[in-house]
Amino acid sequence: MIFLDVRPPQSAEDRRETAVAHLALARSLNCRNRHFGYIFLSNLKNRSDRIHMEDRAAEGVDKWNRKKYTKYLEEEKVAQKGDLLSFRPDIKVLDATIRDGGLVNDFYFTDEFIHNLYKANVKAGVDYMEFGYRADKEMFDVDAYGPWKFAEDDKIREVVGDNDTDLKISIMADVGRCNYKEDIHDRSDSPVDLIRVATYVNTMPAAIDMIEDAHRKGYETTCNIMAISNAKESDINKALEMLGKSCVDGIYIVDSFGSLFPEQIRTISDQYMEVGEKYGKYIGMHAHNNQQLAFANTIESCARGVSYLDATMSGMGRGAGNCCMELLLGFLKNPKYKLFPIIKFIEQNIVPLKEQGVEWGFDIPYLLTGHLNQHPRAAIAAMKEGRKDYSGFYKEIIDKD
Repeated sequence: MIFLDVRPPQSAEDRRETAVAHLALARSLNCRNRHFGYIFLSNLKNRSDRIHMEDRAAEGVDKWNRKKYTKYLEEEKVAQKGDLLSFRPDIKVLDATIRDGGLVNDFYFTDEFIHNLYKANVKAGVDYMEFGYRADKEMFDVDAYGPWKFAEDDKIREVVGDNDTDLKISIMADVGRCNYKEDIHDRSDSPVDLIRVATYVNTMPAAIDMIEDAHRKGYETTCNIMAISNAKESDINKALEMLGKSCVDGIYIVDSFGSLFPEQIRTISDQYMEVGEKYGKYIGMHAHNNQQLAFANTIESCARGVSYLDATMSGMGRGAGNCCMELLLGFLKNPKYKLFPIIKFIEQNIVPLKEQGVEWGFDIPYLLTGHLNQHPRAAIAAMKEGRKDYSGFYKEIIDKD
């Protein structure tokens, strides 16, 4: 006989919770146990009967809890990939400082900054460096942005030359914002190795067309599904199935609004990993730091088997920023990753950038949009205006929720 509680409920709330638990359990038990379950739910008048019932229940609960906990540990051991004392060779780190950080300063980085970042990534053992967007010049004013909004092949070559290193080069192409058929050239004519296609769930067919085009041209490809915290689970499942059947190499979890918690990332990672294992795709993670959880969410996804991990120097990125590279490399145990070059780069390049007035990172407006699962555009505007009336800002955005 199995019971979920061994003490008679004391309050109305306790009685209600106990009743719900036992009724749920009763559905899975045979008639006799269901009968005893209902007896337990009633207020037994006879004290000796109640004590007897409690003893029997305690014995059953003890056996049931031991069995259930053992099964839980076994399942978690299978689900968790790696441990804190070893490393997984399948893990790859991608530096998105130029691309996501460029959203902070409209991609106006000095040539020295870009060269130093490239050298730091090579020395640190980072696997990929993203040089920005391949945006359509017909849609975006070239005079309003720095060159890394468009990340042309020739501009990248000025930095990497023949790139005779282990570091691979990536760019991002947004659905609807990239003239990919003309502006993304054959891999044999480009210094780029990886094309990352960014899309929302509702533009998946267009994303797959871009992926197939890049694949035909010889590139590695990923699909970064943005704003999943605002998407229906059924839509995400359909999108994952579509990508699973496509030629894409990897699929990225993207917490665009920085609204997700590690418990949610755990479930989402399992969902993506199931599709990845089914179709032979790797899974990646791109986090935002609105609730100070970018690093936590990244390593949580890693523990569930996610292998491509995005980070930026000092967390530089849109709004609240991203997972800090210095945190991630300090956590990963692969001896090929070196922390010192990252620390040196931050000291010599990121600190001066901040001193010039370039701002990003956690602040109350970003926390509030993340908390409400909203796009950070309102928070970005509030920060630019220097607003400190946090309560007033909260009232404004909660009305839009």
